[in-house]
Amino acid sequence: MKNKLTNFLLYAFALFILTLILPGVKISGGIPTYIIGGVVLSLMFLIIKPVLNIVTLPLNLITLGSFSFFINVIILYLLTVFVPSISISSFAFSGIKFAGFIVPKLYVNTFFAFVLASLLLSFIFTSLTWLIRNK
Repeated sequence: MKNKLTNFLLYAFALFILTLILPGVKISGGIPTYIIGGVVLSLMFLIIKPVLNIVTLPLNLITLGSFSFFINVIILYLLTVFVPSISISSFAFSGIKFAGFIVPKLYVNTFFAFVLASLLLSFIFTSLTWLIRNK
């Protein structure tokens, strides 16, 4: 029970950090929406992800496991369906210059916004979990 409570609080905080990083992620409604989003997201990872892993097992075998990343994208999409206060939309990346490397301006459509949000959400949640477990 303590682990599940920690997970939903970490997912709620990860959603908050995600809204600060990605301009395409919008959460309206304040703290209650973050908490509801964390609860729904942790329940989906607990219930829906194993079912999707079993259903997409042949695709995972064919792609040598790389399709499992898109299961996270599907779960994030379902989160936006179940919690209408959370939305992910397309956005324009303004570009960056750092140490001689230049990333030009680019437009991120809705699909890739979900992919990028899923990647960052997984990274943030894993980092927060690592910080909590290794204190």
